Amino acid sequence: MSVVEPVSEDWGARLRRLGEPHSIGIAGIVLAVFAFWLALPPWTVRSPAVPLAFAVLAAIGGIWALSRGQRRVGWWAVGLAVVCAAGAVWAQGRSADSLDAVFGVSLLAATLRAATPLTFAAIGGIFSERSGVVNIGLEGMMLTGAFFGIAVVGWTGQWELGVFGAMAAGGLLALIHAFFSIHLRADQIVSGTAINFLALGVTGYLFRSIYGTRGTPELKERIPDVSVPGLRDVPFLGDVIGEMSLMIWMALLLVLVSWFVLFKTPLGLRLRSVGEHPKAADTVGISVFGIRYGAVVFSGMLAALGGAYLSFGFGGAFNENMTIGKGFIGLAAMIAGNWRPLPAFTVCLLFGFSDGLGRRLQGSDLLPDVISSPNLLSTLPYVITLIALVGIIGRSRPPASVGRPYVKQ
Repeated sequence: MSVVEPVSEDWGARLRRLGEPHSIGIAGIVLAVFAFWLALPPWTVRSPAVPLAFAVLAAIGGIWALSRGQRRVGWWAVGLAVVCAAGAVWAQGRSADSLDAVFGVSLLAATLRAATPLTFAAIGGIFSERSGVVNIGLEGMMLTGAFFGIAVVGWTGQWELGVFGAMAAGGLLALIHAFFSIHLRADQIVSGTAINFLALGVTGYLFRSIYGTRGTPELKERIPDVSVPGLRDVPFLGDVIGEMSLMIWMALLLVLVSWFVLFKTPLGLRLRSVGEHPKAADTVGISVFGIRYGAVVFSGMLAALGGAYLSFGFGGAFNENMTIGKGFIGLAAMIAGNWRPLPAFTVCLLFGFSDGLGRRLQGSDLLPDVISSPNLLSTLPYVITLIALVGIIGRSRPPASVGRPYVKQ
């Protein structure tokens, strides 16, 4: 009985949390989005009664949350219920071919492709900042990994060596940041900014010196796609994940593994304790400097993997400053996800979805020409992400000692 009772109490607590007003409000938001999705591929429901029914349920969930004091999620559930119901009616008035061209399977595949480099950067940032070191140099580490990874592939013809080369370059740059931040106790924001400028200058100089105006040569070897035979034959879903780049599968696996390591292992407990209360961790024999050095270097290696995916995973060439802020977006996803892998990955998916949606709406017949301007739609991922972060997620709490150099007593 002593073994069974804690388990039943744990499940009971989880069930009670599902019935809380905040959870009901979140469920309302999910139902509202699902109401709009029903009018899109692969469902393409033509009867307005079905999505409207889900929108009504979403509004009820929002009103319930509002009546119990959960104003943020309550208003969002009610507002999204109205907007998504109108969107579903609008979509049902459009042709199925036009909807499939924008909202079809290609959009979901583009979402995963766009979210992959952001996920590597975000998870890398989580490890670094959970240990107490701010790492805004993720952008530079990603750019360094992109250049040195594709350079190694060009020299050796082996994509595996290119991946290791990218990780080594990103890890070395992160080691420099760790030395200045941990041992020299420099300002971590300034050090990370310097890392970004260093990476931009070094990769730009080497790119022009080695390749000149010709650019990187055409690669014979790239990171391969992985095909899942059973999954590939599943309708619609098989077209999305039946055959994907190995790096996308690695990013998905990284999210699960990082969550398990951080919250279910002694190593994760040590890392989080160093970021929350380094003096207490040092008192019980945990090496604060060792944990922080390892976390920062590991974050640089992960960010470099995101750069490797950009240069010779999804693409096949390197261009100066080709990351164009993706490291900073990964950093924002980390903060919005409250320094947790699964929520951070969700934010990366949101950005990837809105980026793919903006690209597919350009030139489509679903919107008027004034609205479908490329310049206007290019801002869509940033606008949607900001609205979601500010409106739904709100404030997040960083690790207590992040950004504070530790002085050993």
